Amino acid sequence: MIDPVSAFAAAQAAFSITKKLIGAGRELHDVSSQIGKWYEACSDVNKAESQRKNPKAFEKMSQGSESLEREALDLIVRKKALLEKEKEIKFLLNYRYGPSTYKEMTDLRKQIREERERTVYRAMEAKRDMMNNAVILGLSLGIFGVIGGGVYLLMLAL
Repeated sequence: MIDPVSAFAAAQAAFSITKKLIGAGRELHDVSSQIGKWYEACSDVNKAESQRKNPKAFEKMSQGSESLEREALDLIVRKKALLEKEKEIKFLLNYRYGPSTYKEMTDLRKQIREERERTVYRAMEAKRDMMNNAVILGLSLGIFGVIGGGVYLLMLAL
C-alpha cells in the first residue's frame, strides 16, 4: 500500500525543484522530467487514496488507528495543496514556454499515468492480492485444522 504522506512529500519536493528550474529559465526538456516526477508523485497520492477507499481484508483488520477527522483533514489539505501547485505550474509553464505548453504537459501526464498503471500499480495490486490470499489461506488452514482436530478427538473418544 502506498504511503500517502511520503507520496505527498515527494510531490512537494518535485514541485519546489520544478519551480526553481522554471524560474532559472531552464529549457523545457530539463523541466519536463522534473514535472513528470511531480505528476508521478501526485498519481501516487491519488492511488493511495483509492487504496484507502477499497482496502483488502488484511488491511481492514489493521485499519482504524487514526481518527477519522484527522484523516479527512489530511486528505483535503493534500488535495487542495496539489491543485494549487498544479495551477502554479500551469501558469509558470505557459508564461515561460508559451500558451500551449501546459496542454502538451497534460498529454504527457496522461501517457505517464497509463504507463504507471500498466506496470507499477499492477505489480502493487498483485502484491496486495497475494498478501490477502495468503491471509485467507492461513485462516482457512487454521479453521480446517481445528475442525479436523475436533473430529479426530471425537473419533478417539468413541
